[in-house]
Amino acid sequence: MAAMDADPPQPTATRSVDRALQLLAEVTDSGAVSLAEAARRANVPTSTALRLLRTLESWGFVRRAPDGEFAPGPRLLQLGVSALSADSLTSHAHAHLTDLCATTGESAYLAVPGPDDTALYLDQVATTKAIRHVSWVGRSVPLAGTAIGAALLGQVGDQGFTALRSTLEPDVTAVAAPVRISTGTGEVVAALSVVGPSYRISDVDLAAFGGLVLEHANVLAGEVVGEERQQ
Repeated sequence: MAAMDADPPQPTATRSVDRALQLLAEVTDSGAVSLAEAARRANVPTSTALRLLRTLESWGFVRRAPDGEFAPGPRLLQLGVSALSADSLTSHAHAHLTDLCATTGESAYLAVPGPDDTALYLDQVATTKAIRHVSWVGRSVPLAGTAIGAALLGQVGDQGFTALRSTLEPDVTAVAAPVRISTGTGEVVAALSVVGPSYRISDVDLAAFGGLVLEHANVLAGEVVGEERQQ
């Protein structure tokens, strides 16, 4: 019987791509990982891992944290946003954002939990007013100390929404509510928010906006759950 031919060796370029993707997967799975640990998990020499990670860093797929560890970069988050843009949550949410923007006159956002205790913005409908909050789609902000972060953490109290002034940005007010997949203590999968300059949002507006955002968040949750049950 003739011996079976062995698989031909991978071309150098293909092997480099394979190793780079392995390293990227390790960084993504870990949230943040040291060079030595990433190299060990991907089973590549440390010098090779450093070269490939630096290339990924130059393209924005990973970033170097202050402590030297590698973490997911902004380009990776942007690709994630693009991938999520067609899913059930985002497709249903856009109509709610449009209505919130039209009703409140301020920009409306959808965000989900991101890596490293952050909120990742997936979609926005911007106000047409001259002074408005800039687009943060594809960007992330800390969960701590932000209205959208409090909503994603479920820290909204009995009123069901949270409102904060001048946290990340001075003279900016945000109102946010969680999108829960069930009532009560249900899991928070996303949050809706309305953001605008503080001088345009009075204390009376805060309460009204909060009720509107909460109402839309609850309806959105029902739409997403209903679609999942039909699948």
